[in-house]
Amino acid sequence: MLCAAPVFCHLLGTVCLDGTKIHANASRHSALSHGHIVKLETRLQQEVQELLALADAADTANIPDGMSLPKELQLREDRLAAMAAAKAKIAARAAERHAREKAEFDEKMSQRQAREKETGKKIRGKAPKPPEPGIKDSDQINLTDEESRIMPIAGGGFEQCYNAQAAVDAQTMLVVATTLTQATNDKQQVQPMIKVLQEQAPQLGDVQTLIADTGYCTQNNIKACVDARIDPLLCVARQDHHPHWRERFTEPAALTEDATPMQTMAHRLVTKAGRAAYAMRKQTVEPVFGIIKSVMGFRQFSLRGLHKVTGEWNLVCLAWNVKRMAVLRPKAG
Repeated sequence: MLCAAPVFCHLLGTVCLDGTKIHANASRHSALSHGHIVKLETRLQQEVQELLALADAADTANIPDGMSLPKELQLREDRLAAMAAAKAKIAARAAERHAREKAEFDEKMSQRQAREKETGKKIRGKAPKPPEPGIKDSDQINLTDEESRIMPIAGGGFEQCYNAQAAVDAQTMLVVATTLTQATNDKQQVQPMIKVLQEQAPQLGDVQTLIADTGYCTQNNIKACVDARIDPLLCVARQDHHPHWRERFTEPAALTEDATPMQTMAHRLVTKAGRAAYAMRKQTVEPVFGIIKSVMGFRQFSLRGLHKVTGEWNLVCLAWNVKRMAVLRPKAG
């Protein structure tokens, strides 16, 4: 539990969830792609054959001075073994990725079929393409921190990172729950965060509303919130930065009785109350990440490995909470 002072551990109502990419203690230049590994293996195997041929030859005049054939052979055999292990790990990751992409594809097709059934019309355009199984030449593994992943970062480009998640109390801006993942996107992060919040409910109270951006919006995530008796406010699509002024002062038409959870949430997001509630996200969780990175200076993990950096992320969020409580204490009297 990250909330360290009982005076601030009020019953939770609204929690804002978001994620940020934190650089791993590893360079992306230390990563090997599957395609490059295959090329290196071919070259090393050829060198092994050349060295074996030299060892079998009776005449050793062609061997350079100071060169040890057994040592050179062992060096290449060790490298080949390390590459075989790296390929096996890449293959396991590829299988996990395909399972994840297949689940997302199935959900998209389910949404598409539900929309066609609702409207009675076939959706125009190409249907989503099913994911292809197998390893890609571009699949990589990092030799410094193999549990980190290449991820897109804000401002463009790719870096070796972890995806750090934080749930922030809307009233106090205290981090009340954390998780950390190797996944590039946030679609699979709602259910793990709900589990953490439920485990902490005896101390912090139940969450009533969970607010997150469009990166978290899926039918499965909405269902998980509803099942946990949490009101989801997950943005369905990117919002227009310059909406028509009438939208600020009008309410949408009433929902039908047979509305789905997705439709119910989408309807609430365009109401005055829903827009006001969702607007809290930008002034709650995003400033926390901004201060942690720009003011506290935490932009890269010092440790390596998923388990260790998870602990490091918890410590960073605890440090933020201490900093935040120093501001809250005078206000609390």
